[in-house]
Amino acid sequence: MPDPDSAAVARRNAAANGLARSSNPDELVAQIERTRESLAQTIDELADRVSPSNNIRRLRERALQEAERPEVQLVIAAAGLLVVGYVVFRAFRRNR
Repeated sequence: MPDPDSAAVARRNAAANGLARSSNPDELVAQIERTRESLAQTIDELADRVSPSNNIRRLRERALQEAERPEVQLVIAAAGLLVVGYVVFRAFRRNR
């Protein structure tokens, strides 16, 4: 069953997009082309947002930017020292 408000919503959206009723066929065609271009651009943007390869690239760039911060480098160095210390501790403990 169609939503009774859907026609009103469609008219409101059409008016917001400049698709008001026009008796000039050339103007209608121009409006349709503008809407088609806008829709194509929106679809391209959505496809870019959900693309796995683009998401991975953005995550990698963000991680590299974060890794350049001094406080993050300090935490990475501390974690590295902790791991090395643990490995050395285990190695000495096995030899006893």
